[in-house]
Amino acid sequence: MSKRAIPAGAVVRGTDKGYVHGDLKPGSERPVEKIEQTYPYMRPRDAATLILVRMKGNTPEVLMGCRAAQHAFMPNRYVFPGGRVDRADAHVPIATPLDRFVDARLQKAATALRARALAVAAVRETFEETGLMLAKPFKSGAPGKDFGEHWQGFLDTGMGPALDCLDLIARAVTPPGRPRRFNARFFMARAEDAAGEIRHSSEMGDIRWVRLDEARELPLPTITGLILGEIGRLVKEPPDRKKQRKIPLFTTVNRKHLMLEE
Repeated sequence: MSKRAIPAGAVVRGTDKGYVHGDLKPGSERPVEKIEQTYPYMRPRDAATLILVRMKGNTPEVLMGCRAAQHAFMPNRYVFPGGRVDRADAHVPIATPLDRFVDARLQKAATALRARALAVAAVRETFEETGLMLAKPFKSGAPGKDFGEHWQGFLDTGMGPALDCLDLIARAVTPPGRPRRFNARFFMARAEDAAGEIRHSSEMGDIRWVRLDEARELPLPTITGLILGEIGRLVKEPPDRKKQRKIPLFTTVNRKHLMLEE
């Protein structure tokens, strides 16, 4: 099998922190996170992350929490709520569908059913880990079917995932040699579209709102720092949601960690 070609313009970057959006351009190599141990190759699993953003005056804040120490993947690191897609996510009833442009961006690397499942997973994982629901009422009340304990206190209240509130802002594939690998989609939504009270979980602790300009001082995975930079750009220059746009894709080609456009 021939090696995949590295896009023209890829450049070496040696920094691990202090990422400011604008340093990286499509085709550039992203910062490399050093690891002490490598693991056998495994196929990345689909995952979804939800970034809730609110404004305190003129200052943007994001919801973050610390992953538990016992986790094999990114323990003791501050991240956004999220996790892998479950099989049932494709069949959970929703209150509102995805925005057509967001759906189209997802379907560049997923089937239509998988795109929907990814969005539902982002909502479910956020509810499981933080207690917050990105939801709107069902038009016909709560569904009669039981969709499992993960949805208790959500679907049974007559609320369903509000997928129209989601914006897809990035995709990232975990490099080889990690204990877990994910093909992760990063969604962003307004905090005011989420309901409920923040609570800690077995997956995530110290959940709190963090000023965007202070978030990089926390112990972060490299990809989280990169996504923070993208959030900063989008807050400063909000995109036109009525037009399609490309998003950054962080991936690995021939052991080179690249940022591309998708």
